[in-house]
Amino acid sequence: MEDSVKRLQEMVDESRRIVFFGGAGVSTESGIPDFRSVDGLYHQKYDFPPETILSHTFFVRNTREFYRFYRDKMLCLDVEPNAAHRKLAELEKKGRLTAVVTQNIDGLHQKAGSTNVLELHGSVHRNYCQKCGKSYDAQYMKDAPGEVPLCSCKGVIKPDVVLYEEGLDQQTMQAAVYHISHADMLIIGGTSLAVYPAAGLIDYFEGKYLVVINKSPTPRDKFADLLIADSIGEVLGGIRV
Repeated sequence: MEDSVKRLQEMVDESRRIVFFGGAGVSTESGIPDFRSVDGLYHQKYDFPPETILSHTFFVRNTREFYRFYRDKMLCLDVEPNAAHRKLAELEKKGRLTAVVTQNIDGLHQKAGSTNVLELHGSVHRNYCQKCGKSYDAQYMKDAPGEVPLCSCKGVIKPDVVLYEEGLDQQTMQAAVYHISHADMLIIGGTSLAVYPAAGLIDYFEGKYLVVINKSPTPRDKFADLLIADSIGEVLGGIRV
């Protein structure tokens, strides 16, 4: 581990256009659950697996049950950024990191101070009325009376998150492709790279250093110049900028 972190430090020191590509593992260290995990708690409280609940069809047909899960498991508004979020923000501030490409929807990168955050799957902090288009913040969604958050016009409010069966925002995807293809170092962290099309963005990297920091194996491990199977917060937190 010590040798790996030392090598990571050397790579960071040599690089000037670093891009970070992250997933749920970055946020679990802040206490946000990985909603794809189907454990005993989900089985006890919900009649459907998370992937079913978080689909467009389910949102339309079972809006109340969708919001019971969404409010309980995905509106984690009192959590704070961890060492990984803070270090990435520091790297950006120093002009070393050009973008954070994230599959997370919690806004913790921005809360830590990052400004160029490309949210592939949207954000819980943006919500809009499907009837009139009025915007609402995450706190309103958490506190709104009733089982389904409603707009002042009585329309149903939908989170600006990409549900299963929905397409990713093309402008965000194009920006991610640009930054990854122009990076000299790509750090993949806290993601199993199992969700497409997001995971396919890695194919655009043509830079010098590909680093994978993830506790479990990923399809990109064999291509990595450096592979660290450890805590993303501990690893990145120890990097000097």
